[in-house]
Amino acid sequence: MSKPVNLNQFRKAKARADKRRQADENAVKFGRSKAQRSLDQARTDKARRELDGHETE
Repeated sequence: MSKPVNLNQFRKAKARADKRRQADENAVKFGRSKAQRSLDQARTDKARRELDGHETE
C-alpha cells in the first residue's frame, strides 16, 4: 500500500512553487534588486553633488 498524502500540504507546496516561479520570471523581466537600484541612485546623487560643487558663478 502507498503512503497517504496530506492534500493541504501538497496544495500549499504547489502554491509556493508557483509563486517562486513567478518571482524568478519577474526578476529576469525587471532586472535589478532594490539594493542595486538604491546603490545606483546614491552614486548618481553623489556625482551630481560633486559636479554642482565645482560650478563657478
